[in-house]
Amino acid sequence: MQGDIPIKTPEQIEAMRKGGAILRETLKKMEEAVRPGITTLELDQLAEEFIRSHKGATPGFKGYHGFPATLCTSVNEEVVHGIPLQELVLESGDIVGIDCGVLYEGLYTDACITALVGDVPPEVRHFVKTTKVSLKNAVKQVRPNGHIGDISAAIQKTLEDQGYSPIVECTGHGVGVDLHEPPEILNVGQKGAGPVIQAGMIFAIEPIASMGQRNVVTDEDGWTVLTADGSLSAHFEHTVLVTQNGFEILA
Repeated sequence: MQGDIPIKTPEQIEAMRKGGAILRETLKKMEEAVRPGITTLELDQLAEEFIRSHKGATPGFKGYHGFPATLCTSVNEEVVHGIPLQELVLESGDIVGIDCGVLYEGLYTDACITALVGDVPPEVRHFVKTTKVSLKNAVKQVRPNGHIGDISAAIQKTLEDQGYSPIVECTGHGVGVDLHEPPEILNVGQKGAGPVIQAGMIFAIEPIASMGQRNVVTDEDGWTVLTADGSLSAHFEHTVLVTQNGFEILA
């Protein structure tokens, strides 16, 4: 343990590799399925069926603190925790965050993509691409003896350099035995600050951004978080293992 940040055993790491592979494939299938006319509930049903088709794998989010679905599907100004609905039909020009967890052999992996629906305007494509790049830049900071703040600072700089707002209330986190473990990984931060990173730690790193202001509100459903100004939001996430000399993306 580093403070209260768990160090995973080789057996746990191997199980999370297997669960992560299922999760990666699930999100790939979701990206292929996204099209104008599909409902977010249909995506959710496809994801649950695919995860459960693997022996020992179950949806990590379904039932977690009472969440009713396999996916969080957050459309346009929805930031996180959107509930899949039969009446929510995706339309050309939409963007949709598809966040998913897999529980395999008692261990969680957690990952997210933001998918483009049909014909999306160039400025929105640039926003989504920048959020994805911020994840790539953040993951590059993962190495033994680095700091959690290095990850946060990379996210913040990538987004703010393009005029976008990191969402401060939503954070990355450790992951494994629990879906949310220490440490908290903010989307803003200072290089060299925060806990020291050690080999064997596993993090869910998840930049979440707004095209407008960073302020958010929670919908009356008690789950869905939205941008306060109605601007679009994007979200990407990997589950990342700290190795002896860097990192390995598990999901």
